[in-house]
This record gives sequence, structure tokens and C-alpha cells, in this order.
Amino acid sequence: MEQSKIDRINFLARKSRAEGLTEAERAEQAALRQEYVAAFRASLTAQLDHTWLLRPDGTKEKLTPKK
Repeated sequence: MEQSKIDRINFLARKSRAEGLTEAERAEQAALRQEYVAAFRASLTAQLDHTWLLRPDGTKEKLTPKK
């Protein structure tokens, strides 16, 4: 996610606490938050996809998702 979008999320959060948001700003904030969460989950998933477990006997095992 671009830094400018993260800065906008932070600006809207500060404005919300200080003086409140208009309906358009609330919608923008919700959309930006959803985009941020999606980017965070994708980053975490990619990181876990490249993670290996090293067993005490020296073998490596790739992480598998739980069901």
C-alpha cells in the first residue's frame, strides 16, 4: 500500500477524533481501511508461504494452512 494512502488514513482518524467526518469522508475512510487490511493479509500470507519449520532431526517442513 502506498504511503500516501496510509497518511490519508491517519489524517482521517485524527480528524474523526477532533471534529468528526462527513459521510463522504467516512466512506473514504472505510474503503481505505479495507484496502489496508487486504494488503496486510496478503503480505502476511506471502511471508508465511516462504516460512519453513526446522525440526530437531534437521529436516525442513513447509508450513501448511490450518483448516
